[in-house]
Amino acid sequence: MSTTTTITREETKVQYDPTIPRGPVETELTFYVPPSDGSVPFNYVEAPPAGQPQRNYNEAKQRVTVDDIRGHESEYTLDRDAFQVFSGVSSATSYETFNNDDEVKRTYYPEVEQFLIDNVPGAHKVILFDHTIRREKDVTSTRGPVNRAHSDQTDRATEWRVRLHVEDQEEAERLLKGRYRIINVWRPLNGSVQSSPLAIASAASVKDTDLVPVEHRYPTRTGETMGVVYNPDLKWKYWSGMDNDERLLLKCSDNQPGVGKRCPHTAFVDSRTPQNAKPRESIEVRALVFG
Repeated sequence: MSTTTTITREETKVQYDPTIPRGPVETELTFYVPPSDGSVPFNYVEAPPAGQPQRNYNEAKQRVTVDDIRGHESEYTLDRDAFQVFSGVSSATSYETFNNDDEVKRTYYPEVEQFLIDNVPGAHKVILFDHTIRREKDVTSTRGPVNRAHSDQTDRATEWRVRLHVEDQEEAERLLKGRYRIINVWRPLNGSVQSSPLAIASAASVKDTDLVPVEHRYPTRTGETMGVVYNPDLKWKYWSGMDNDERLLLKCSDNQPGVGKRCPHTAFVDSRTPQNAKPRESIEVRALVFG
């Protein structure tokens, strides 16, 4: 079973790798601003229909402090903060694995599924339903880091996902009567993150009024994501220098009462990043976790 990172290991890293920014940092994050006409907010995943904008809501930057959890990893849990971190995770994948989506599904998906079963208490069934590879400053990549505070799913969009991805509808209805979650498994692909780290807001600091459902319009269906309204009380964190053998579990929805339901997140610009820093490359795998 994977374990959380040890302080000894990370203190060594901090001491001998000055190219990786560490510690708290002040930066600007981008937050949701509602449509000026009061209409329902939407975003088109692909090109919008003629006469429609890509999205109809606005955004605004706000300056915040993002604290480094390195050395304090064990203080954060899925049930309270909606995120949890692990290090020393072995993998049979190589860098080349992530150049081919079919190879990702064949080689990496089974590792992610087993990792979730082993590390999420109560999990008895996992369905991996998609993944995104992000490559910063790569002209051949269609997806880069997202510099906008958001959460990936609303509660009802998660219910829709269960019905969409569980083929047997009787089983889907049975699973919907128990606990179900969407958890993203996030990791870098090209070594310790120097550029565009991921900021995450502890669910313990998030109020319902901080989150606004946004229609996420696909060509054949409509889902829902969540925009994040600026609130100075949100507690933003990051895990400095996250490496290939480390995993971030980031919860996007949970129907269990009394726990942290979701973890808003966004990439951010760290002014301490060296000018010649390697661009961030990462993958997030999205999973329905039952139990």
